[in-house]
Amino acid sequence: MVEGRTDRIDGYIVLDSERVEAGEPSGPTGFYLEVDLASLDTGLGLRNRHMRNNYLEVQEFPYATFDGTIEDVERLPAERFRVWGVGAMEIHGVSREMRIPCDLSPEADGYRAHCSFEVLLTDFDIKIPKLMFVKLANEIRLEMDFTVRPALDP
Repeated sequence: MVEGRTDRIDGYIVLDSERVEAGEPSGPTGFYLEVDLASLDTGLGLRNRHMRNNYLEVQEFPYATFDGTIEDVERLPAERFRVWGVGAMEIHGVSREMRIPCDLSPEADGYRAHCSFEVLLTDFDIKIPKLMFVKLANEIRLEMDFTVRPALDP
């Protein structure tokens, strides 16, 4: 299994209250997440260049984005929550509506978020690479792990 990692994720989340609460949000919510695809690292330089240049085409499509709203919040054990985000995932210049889960754990100054979901490369017009007669899977698992903190007042 090939794994790519990056710490180049940026964005914002707008909640309808100061804390995450179980249930449907009572007011407006929103989020925007952006991942710098040129920073993905698989551990091998040649594989990185092939992935970035031949398949993701990062010169033309430098970011993967997810722009949407929070649809539902479920309470989990140990003061955790599962948040369902619904919106437009854009990769490789192609936008698809998606509903993805993110698990939140409280931290001293915010929340730790872990999101895990599958996408099909062909849904985003990315050709499936073949490596030495081995064809890679069309379905890939994306995992994001990041911290959400309140914005500082200006």
